Amino acid sequence: MIFVGNDWASDHHDVCVMDEHGTTLATRRLPANATGATAMHELLAQRVQDPTEVVVGIETDHGMWVTALVAAGYQVFAINPLSVSRYRDRHHVGGTKSDKADAKTLADLVRTDRHNHRLVAADTVAAEAITVMARTHQNLVWARSAQQNVLRSQLGAYYPAAIDAFGGDLAHRDCLSVLRRAPTPQRGAALTVAAIRSALKKGGRQRNIDHRARDIQQALRGGGHLDAPAALTAAYAATVTATVEMLAALNTQITQLETTMAQSFKAHPDAEIYLSMPGVGDITGARMLGEFGDDPERYATAKSRRNYAGTSPRTIASGKGHVVLARHIRNTRLNAAATCMAQGALTGSPGARAYYDNLRDQKKSHTQALRAVANRLVGILHGCLTHRTLYNEHTAWHHRTNLAA
Repeated sequence: MIFVGNDWASDHHDVCVMDEHGTTLATRRLPANATGATAMHELLAQRVQDPTEVVVGIETDHGMWVTALVAAGYQVFAINPLSVSRYRDRHHVGGTKSDKADAKTLADLVRTDRHNHRLVAADTVAAEAITVMARTHQNLVWARSAQQNVLRSQLGAYYPAAIDAFGGDLAHRDCLSVLRRAPTPQRGAALTVAAIRSALKKGGRQRNIDHRARDIQQALRGGGHLDAPAALTAAYAATVTATVEMLAALNTQITQLETTMAQSFKAHPDAEIYLSMPGVGDITGARMLGEFGDDPERYATAKSRRNYAGTSPRTIASGKGHVVLARHIRNTRLNAAATCMAQGALTGSPGARAYYDNLRDQKKSHTQALRAVANRLVGILHGCLTHRTLYNEHTAWHHRTNLAA
Protein backbone atom coordinates (compact mmCIF):
# COMPACT_ATOMS: atom_id res chain seq x y z
CA MET A 1 0.00 0.00 0.00
CA ILE A 2 1.00 3.61 -0.44
CA PHE A 3 -0.11 6.58 1.62
CA VAL A 4 -0.79 10.02 0.21
CA GLY A 5 -0.96 13.32 2.06
CA ASN A 6 -2.94 15.93 0.14
CA ASP A 7 -2.68 19.51 1.46
CA TRP A 8 -5.17 21.48 -0.58
CA ALA A 9 -5.53 25.15 -1.45
CA SER A 10 -7.82 27.08 -3.76
CA ASP A 11 -5.46 26.87 -6.75
CA HIS A 12 -3.05 24.03 -6.04
CA HIS A 13 -2.47 20.81 -4.08
CA ASP A 14 0.72 19.70 -2.36
CA VAL A 15 1.02 15.91 -2.47
CA CYS A 16 3.36 13.61 -0.56
CA VAL A 17 3.49 9.86 -1.39
CA MET A 18 4.84 7.54 1.30
CA ASP A 19 5.32 3.78 1.60
CA GLU A 20 4.40 1.51 4.52
CA HIS A 21 7.72 2.17 6.25
CA GLY A 22 7.35 5.95 6.21
CA THR A 23 9.79 6.53 3.36
CA THR A 24 8.83 9.46 1.14
CA LEU A 25 8.52 8.23 -2.45
CA ALA A 26 7.52 11.45 -4.18
CA THR A 27 6.36 15.01 -3.56
CA ARG A 28 4.53 17.19 -6.05
CA ARG A 29 2.68 20.48 -6.30
CA LEU A 30 -0.26 20.02 -8.67
CA PRO A 31 -2.75 22.54 -10.08
CA ALA A 32 -6.29 22.27 -8.74
CA ASN A 33 -7.85 21.33 -12.06
CA ALA A 34 -8.33 18.38 -14.41
CA THR A 35 -4.67 18.48 -15.43
CA GLY A 36 -3.61 18.24 -11.80
CA ALA A 37 -6.00 15.36 -11.09
CA THR A 38 -4.70 13.46 -14.13
CA ALA A 39 -1.10 14.04 -13.02
CA MET A 40 -1.92 12.71 -9.56
CA HIS A 41 -3.54 9.56 -10.95
CA GLU A 42 -0.48 8.96 -13.14
CA LEU A 43 1.87 9.51 -10.20
CA LEU A 44 0.05 6.93 -8.09
CA ALA A 45 -0.43 4.44 -10.96
CA GLN A 46 3.35 4.22 -11.29
CA ARG A 47 3.53 2.63 -7.85
CA VAL A 48 0.37 0.52 -7.46
CA GLN A 49 -1.98 -1.24 -9.86
CA ASP A 50 -4.95 -1.58 -7.52
CA PRO A 51 -6.45 1.83 -6.58
CA THR A 52 -7.81 0.38 -3.31
CA GLU A 53 -4.18 0.14 -2.15
CA VAL A 54 -3.95 3.94 -2.18
CA VAL A 55 -4.84 5.68 1.09
CA VAL A 56 -5.30 9.45 0.89
CA GLY A 57 -5.53 11.92 3.77
CA ILE A 58 -7.03 15.36 3.05
CA GLU A 59 -8.51 18.08 5.28
CA THR A 60 -11.91 18.26 3.57
CA ASP A 61 -14.70 15.89 2.62
CA HIS A 62 -16.27 17.77 -0.29
CA GLY A 63 -15.38 19.44 -3.56
CA MET A 64 -14.64 18.25 -7.09
CA TRP A 65 -11.09 17.19 -6.19
CA VAL A 66 -12.32 14.90 -3.41
CA THR A 67 -15.02 13.55 -5.72
CA ALA A 68 -12.34 12.68 -8.27
CA LEU A 69 -10.25 10.88 -5.65
CA VAL A 70 -13.22 8.81 -4.44
CA ALA A 71 -14.29 8.03 -8.02
CA ALA A 72 -10.80 6.69 -8.75
CA GLY A 73 -11.31 4.06 -6.05
CA TYR A 74 -8.83 5.37 -3.49
CA GLN A 75 -9.46 5.10 0.24
CA VAL A 76 -9.98 8.79 1.09
CA PHE A 77 -9.93 9.91 4.71
CA ALA A 78 -11.29 13.34 5.63
CA ILE A 79 -9.08 14.56 8.48
CA ASN A 80 -10.27 17.31 10.80
CA PRO A 81 -7.82 20.25 10.58
CA LEU A 82 -7.68 20.33 14.39
CA SER A 83 -6.44 16.73 14.39
CA VAL A 84 -3.79 17.61 11.81
CA SER A 85 -2.65 20.51 13.97
CA ARG A 86 -2.28 18.25 17.00
CA TYR A 87 -0.50 15.61 14.94
CA ARG A 88 1.87 18.23 13.53
CA ASP A 89 2.99 19.07 17.07
CA ARG A 90 4.22 15.49 17.47
CA HIS A 91 6.86 16.12 14.82
CA HIS A 92 7.53 19.85 14.85
CA VAL A 93 7.37 21.30 18.35
CA GLY A 94 8.98 24.51 17.14
CA GLY A 95 5.75 25.59 15.41
CA THR A 96 7.08 25.56 11.83
CA LYS A 97 4.53 25.03 9.10
CA SER A 98 4.48 24.72 5.32
CA ASP A 99 2.19 23.19 2.73
CA LYS A 100 4.81 20.61 1.78
CA ALA A 101 5.33 19.62 5.42
CA ASP A 102 1.56 19.43 5.99
CA ALA A 103 1.24 17.01 3.06
CA LYS A 104 3.89 14.79 4.67
CA THR A 105 2.09 15.05 8.03
CA LEU A 106 -1.17 13.91 6.41
CA ALA A 107 0.56 10.97 4.72
CA ASP A 108 2.11 9.94 8.04
CA LEU A 109 -1.22 10.34 9.81
CA VAL A 110 -3.15 8.01 7.51
CA ARG A 111 -0.23 5.56 7.52
CA THR A 112 -0.23 5.16 11.31
CA ASP A 113 -3.59 6.42 12.66
CA ARG A 114 -6.19 6.01 9.93
CA HIS A 115 -8.16 3.60 12.14
CA ASN A 116 -9.01 6.61 14.32
CA HIS A 117 -10.49 8.57 11.43
CA ARG A 118 -13.31 8.06 8.97
CA LEU A 119 -13.48 7.50 5.25
CA VAL A 120 -15.23 10.11 3.15
CA ALA A 121 -18.89 9.11 3.15
CA ALA A 122 -20.32 7.64 -0.03
CA ASP A 123 -23.32 9.95 -0.13
CA THR A 124 -25.49 10.07 -3.22
CA VAL A 125 -25.49 13.05 -5.55
CA ALA A 126 -29.10 13.77 -4.46
CA ALA A 127 -28.01 14.08 -0.83
CA GLU A 128 -25.07 16.30 -1.76
CA ALA A 129 -27.41 18.57 -3.73
CA ILE A 130 -29.69 18.89 -0.70
CA THR A 131 -26.63 19.71 1.43
CA VAL A 132 -25.69 22.57 -0.90
CA MET A 133 -29.19 24.05 -0.85
CA ALA A 134 -29.72 23.56 2.89
CA ARG A 135 -26.44 25.26 3.78
CA THR A 136 -27.08 28.13 1.39
CA HIS A 137 -30.59 28.55 2.77
CA GLN A 138 -29.24 28.68 6.32
CA ASN A 139 -26.57 31.19 5.28
CA LEU A 140 -29.29 33.41 3.82
CA VAL A 141 -31.32 33.14 7.03
CA TRP A 142 -28.25 34.11 9.04
CA ALA A 143 -27.61 37.04 6.68
CA ARG A 144 -31.22 38.18 7.14
CA SER A 145 -30.83 38.06 10.92
CA ALA A 146 -27.67 40.15 10.67
CA GLN A 147 -29.38 42.74 8.47
CA GLN A 148 -32.38 42.78 10.79
CA ASN A 149 -30.05 43.68 13.65
CA VAL A 150 -28.57 46.43 11.49
CA LEU A 151 -32.05 47.77 10.81
CA ARG A 152 -32.92 47.69 14.50
CA SER A 153 -29.81 49.70 15.32
CA GLN A 154 -30.56 52.24 12.60
CA LEU A 155 -34.19 52.72 13.66
CA GLY A 156 -33.23 52.97 17.33
CA ALA A 157 -30.98 55.92 16.50
CA TYR A 158 -33.69 58.10 14.96
CA TYR A 159 -37.03 56.26 14.54
CA PRO A 160 -37.88 54.23 17.70
CA ALA A 161 -41.61 54.46 16.93
CA ALA A 162 -41.06 52.00 14.06
CA ILE A 163 -39.58 49.48 16.50
CA ASP A 164 -42.66 49.94 18.70
CA ALA A 165 -44.91 49.34 15.69
CA PHE A 166 -43.29 46.15 14.45
CA GLY A 167 -41.73 44.63 17.55
CA GLY A 168 -39.20 41.85 17.16
CA ASP A 169 -39.68 40.94 13.49
CA LEU A 170 -38.31 43.86 11.54
CA ALA A 171 -37.70 41.64 8.52
CA HIS A 172 -41.44 40.95 8.20
CA ARG A 173 -43.05 42.11 4.98
CA ASP A 174 -45.42 44.40 6.94
CA CYS A 175 -42.50 46.33 8.38
CA LEU A 176 -40.63 46.52 5.09
CA SER A 177 -43.66 47.69 3.12
CA VAL A 178 -44.42 50.51 5.59
CA LEU A 179 -40.79 51.63 5.90
CA ARG A 180 -40.57 51.85 2.12
CA ARG A 181 -43.42 54.37 2.22
CA ALA A 182 -42.38 56.16 5.40
CA PRO A 183 -38.64 55.98 6.16
CA THR A 184 -38.73 58.95 8.57
CA PRO A 185 -40.68 59.56 11.82
CA GLN A 186 -42.43 62.58 10.31
CA ARG A 187 -43.70 60.66 7.29
CA GLY A 188 -44.65 57.74 9.50
CA ALA A 189 -46.72 59.90 11.80
CA ALA A 190 -48.50 61.42 8.78
CA LEU A 191 -49.62 58.06 7.35
CA THR A 192 -53.35 57.51 7.25
CA VAL A 193 -54.98 54.16 7.94
CA ALA A 194 -55.83 53.91 4.24
CA ALA A 195 -52.18 54.48 3.26
CA ILE A 196 -50.96 51.88 5.72
CA ARG A 197 -53.63 49.45 4.55
CA SER A 198 -52.46 49.95 0.96
CA ALA A 199 -48.83 49.33 1.96
CA LEU A 200 -49.75 46.14 3.83
CA LYS A 201 -51.72 44.83 0.85
CA LYS A 202 -48.83 45.60 -1.47
CA GLY A 203 -46.53 43.75 0.93
CA GLY A 204 -48.70 40.64 0.71
CA ARG A 205 -50.86 40.73 3.85
CA GLN A 206 -54.31 39.24 3.30
CA ARG A 207 -55.88 38.93 6.77
CA ASN A 208 -56.70 41.38 9.58
CA ILE A 209 -55.51 44.27 7.44
CA ASP A 210 -57.70 47.00 8.97
CA HIS A 211 -56.93 46.03 12.56
CA ARG A 212 -53.20 45.78 11.86
CA ALA A 213 -53.20 49.14 10.03
CA ARG A 214 -54.80 50.91 13.00
CA ASP A 215 -52.28 49.36 15.42
CA ILE A 216 -49.38 50.48 13.25
CA GLN A 217 -50.76 54.01 12.92
CA GLN A 218 -51.19 54.30 16.68
CA ALA A 219 -47.62 53.16 17.30
CA LEU A 220 -46.13 55.48 14.67
CA ARG A 221 -48.02 58.45 16.11
CA GLY A 222 -47.17 57.61 19.69
CA GLY A 223 -45.34 60.41 21.46
CA GLY A 224 -42.58 60.39 23.98
CA HIS A 225 -39.65 59.82 21.61
CA LEU A 226 -36.81 62.27 21.09
CA ASP A 227 -36.28 63.81 17.65
CA ALA A 228 -32.99 63.58 15.77
CA PRO A 229 -31.69 66.59 13.77
CA ALA A 230 -33.14 66.88 10.28
CA ALA A 231 -29.85 66.23 8.48
CA LEU A 232 -29.16 63.14 10.59
CA THR A 233 -32.71 61.90 10.05
CA ALA A 234 -32.28 62.20 6.29
CA ALA A 235 -29.00 60.28 6.43
CA TYR A 236 -30.50 57.47 8.50
CA ALA A 237 -33.53 57.33 6.22
CA ALA A 238 -31.23 56.70 3.26
CA THR A 239 -29.44 53.87 5.08
CA VAL A 240 -32.73 52.35 6.24
CA THR A 241 -34.06 52.38 2.68
CA ALA A 242 -30.98 50.47 1.54
CA THR A 243 -31.29 47.96 4.39
CA VAL A 244 -35.00 47.47 3.71
CA GLU A 245 -34.28 46.61 0.07
CA MET A 246 -31.60 44.11 1.15
CA LEU A 247 -34.01 42.44 3.55
CA ALA A 248 -36.75 42.30 0.91
CA ALA A 249 -34.34 40.65 -1.53
CA LEU A 250 -33.24 38.14 1.12
CA ASN A 251 -36.87 37.29 1.91
CA THR A 252 -37.54 36.62 -1.76
CA GLN A 253 -34.47 34.43 -2.25
CA ILE A 254 -35.10 32.48 0.97
CA THR A 255 -38.68 31.73 -0.08
CA GLN A 256 -37.65 30.63 -3.57
CA LEU A 257 -34.83 28.44 -2.28
CA GLU A 258 -37.16 26.86 0.31
CA THR A 259 -39.48 25.76 -2.48
CA THR A 260 -36.70 24.18 -4.54
CA MET A 261 -35.07 22.58 -1.51
CA ALA A 262 -38.36 21.11 -0.27
CA GLN A 263 -39.03 19.55 -3.66
CA SER A 264 -35.59 17.92 -3.76
CA PHE A 265 -35.90 16.75 -0.17
CA LYS A 266 -39.32 15.15 -0.64
CA ALA A 267 -38.02 13.25 -3.67
CA HIS A 268 -35.27 11.61 -1.60
CA PRO A 269 -35.90 8.02 -0.41
CA ASP A 270 -35.11 8.94 3.21
CA ALA A 271 -37.49 11.92 3.31
CA GLU A 272 -40.49 9.90 4.50
CA ILE A 273 -38.54 8.64 7.51
CA TYR A 274 -37.30 12.11 8.44
CA LEU A 275 -40.77 13.62 8.08
CA SER A 276 -42.24 10.92 10.32
CA MET A 277 -40.12 12.22 13.21
CA PRO A 278 -41.89 14.64 15.59
CA GLY A 279 -40.82 18.23 15.14
CA VAL A 280 -39.44 17.71 11.63
CA GLY A 281 -40.77 19.58 8.61
CA ASP A 282 -39.38 20.17 5.14
CA ILE A 283 -36.73 22.71 6.19
CA THR A 284 -35.49 20.93 9.32
CA GLY A 285 -35.63 17.58 7.53
CA ALA A 286 -33.62 18.87 4.58
CA ARG A 287 -30.98 20.34 6.88
CA MET A 288 -30.66 17.11 8.85
CA LEU A 289 -30.52 14.92 5.75
CA GLY A 290 -28.00 17.26 4.16
CA GLU A 291 -25.68 17.16 7.16
CA PHE A 292 -26.12 13.48 8.09
CA GLY A 293 -25.86 12.35 4.47
CA ASP A 294 -27.46 9.17 3.18
CA ASP A 295 -24.54 6.72 3.25
CA PRO A 296 -25.98 3.77 5.26
CA GLU A 297 -22.47 2.76 6.40
CA ARG A 298 -21.40 6.19 7.63
CA TYR A 299 -22.49 5.80 11.27
CA ALA A 300 -21.59 2.51 12.93
CA THR A 301 -23.90 3.11 15.90
CA ALA A 302 -26.51 5.52 17.15
CA LYS A 303 -23.84 6.97 19.46
CA SER A 304 -21.71 7.86 16.44
CA ARG A 305 -24.62 9.76 14.90
CA ARG A 306 -25.33 11.51 18.20
CA ASN A 307 -21.69 12.50 18.58
CA TYR A 308 -21.64 13.97 15.09
CA ALA A 309 -24.81 15.94 15.83
CA GLY A 310 -23.27 17.19 19.08
CA THR A 311 -26.29 16.18 21.16
CA SER A 312 -24.50 13.52 23.24
CA PRO A 313 -22.76 14.71 26.41
CA ARG A 314 -19.01 14.51 26.93
CA THR A 315 -17.54 13.24 30.18
CA ILE A 316 -14.38 14.56 31.79
CA ALA A 317 -13.21 12.12 34.47
CA SER A 318 -9.82 12.41 36.15
CA GLY A 319 -9.01 11.22 39.64
CA LYS A 320 -11.92 12.15 41.87
CA GLY A 321 -13.28 14.64 39.37
CA HIS A 322 -16.22 13.69 37.17
CA VAL A 323 -18.00 16.30 35.06
CA VAL A 324 -20.57 15.89 32.27
CA LEU A 325 -20.64 18.79 29.82
CA ALA A 326 -22.17 19.74 26.49
CA ARG A 327 -20.24 18.78 23.36
CA HIS A 328 -18.89 21.91 21.69
CA ILE A 329 -16.83 20.28 18.91
CA ARG A 330 -19.71 19.38 16.64
CA ASN A 331 -21.47 20.06 13.38
CA THR A 332 -23.12 23.34 14.39
CA ARG A 333 -25.63 23.32 11.51
CA LEU A 334 -26.77 19.82 12.37
CA ASN A 335 -26.90 20.58 16.08
CA ALA A 336 -29.16 23.58 15.42
CA ALA A 337 -31.48 21.42 13.28
CA ALA A 338 -31.61 18.70 15.96
CA THR A 339 -32.48 21.33 18.56
CA CYS A 340 -35.31 22.61 16.34
CA MET A 341 -36.57 19.04 16.04
CA ALA A 342 -36.54 18.63 19.82
CA GLN A 343 -38.32 21.96 20.35
CA GLY A 344 -41.08 20.96 17.93
CA ALA A 345 -41.36 17.49 19.48
CA LEU A 346 -42.37 19.01 22.82
CA THR A 347 -45.78 19.74 21.31
CA GLY A 348 -45.87 16.94 18.73
CA SER A 349 -44.82 13.96 20.85
CA PRO A 350 -46.33 13.08 24.26
CA GLY A 351 -43.35 10.85 24.98
CA ALA A 352 -40.83 13.59 24.26
CA ARG A 353 -42.85 16.02 26.38
CA ALA A 354 -42.98 13.62 29.32
CA TYR A 355 -39.24 13.00 29.03
CA TYR A 356 -38.56 16.74 28.98
CA ASP A 357 -40.84 17.39 31.97
CA ASN A 358 -39.16 14.59 33.92
CA LEU A 359 -35.74 16.17 33.30
CA ARG A 360 -37.04 19.57 34.38
CA ASP A 361 -38.37 17.99 37.58
CA GLN A 362 -34.80 16.80 38.20
CA LYS A 363 -33.72 20.47 38.20
CA LYS A 364 -32.21 20.30 34.72
CA SER A 365 -32.21 23.61 32.83
CA HIS A 366 -34.32 24.09 29.72
CA THR A 367 -31.22 23.88 27.54
CA GLN A 368 -30.02 20.67 29.22
CA ALA A 369 -33.43 19.03 28.98
CA LEU A 370 -33.90 20.07 25.34
CA ARG A 371 -30.47 18.73 24.45
CA ALA A 372 -31.33 15.41 26.08
CA VAL A 373 -34.56 15.21 24.07
CA ALA A 374 -32.63 15.97 20.88
CA ASN A 375 -30.10 13.27 21.78
CA ARG A 376 -32.85 10.73 22.29
CA LEU A 377 -34.58 11.67 19.02
CA VAL A 378 -31.35 11.44 17.01
CA GLY A 379 -30.88 7.92 18.38
CA ILE A 380 -34.44 7.03 17.38
CA LEU A 381 -33.84 8.49 13.92
CA HIS A 382 -30.74 6.31 13.57
CA GLY A 383 -32.82 3.21 14.36
CA CYS A 384 -35.52 4.22 11.88
CA LEU A 385 -32.98 4.80 9.10
CA THR A 386 -31.12 1.57 9.87
CA HIS A 387 -34.26 -0.58 9.82
CA ARG A 388 -36.06 1.51 7.16
CA THR A 389 -39.10 2.05 9.36
CA LEU A 390 -41.15 5.13 10.17
CA TYR A 391 -41.19 6.73 13.60
CA ASN A 392 -43.64 5.16 16.03
CA GLU A 393 -44.55 6.99 19.22
CA HIS A 394 -45.27 3.84 21.21
CA THR A 395 -42.07 2.07 20.17
CA ALA A 396 -39.98 5.17 20.86
CA TRP A 397 -41.16 5.89 24.39
CA HIS A 398 -43.12 2.99 25.92
CA HIS A 399 -40.07 1.59 27.74
CA ARG A 400 -39.64 4.90 29.58
CA THR A 401 -43.32 4.86 30.49
CA ASN A 402 -42.92 1.37 31.91
CA LEU A 403 -39.87 2.43 33.91
CA ALA A 404 -41.71 5.43 35.31
CA ALA A 405 -44.61 3.20 36.33
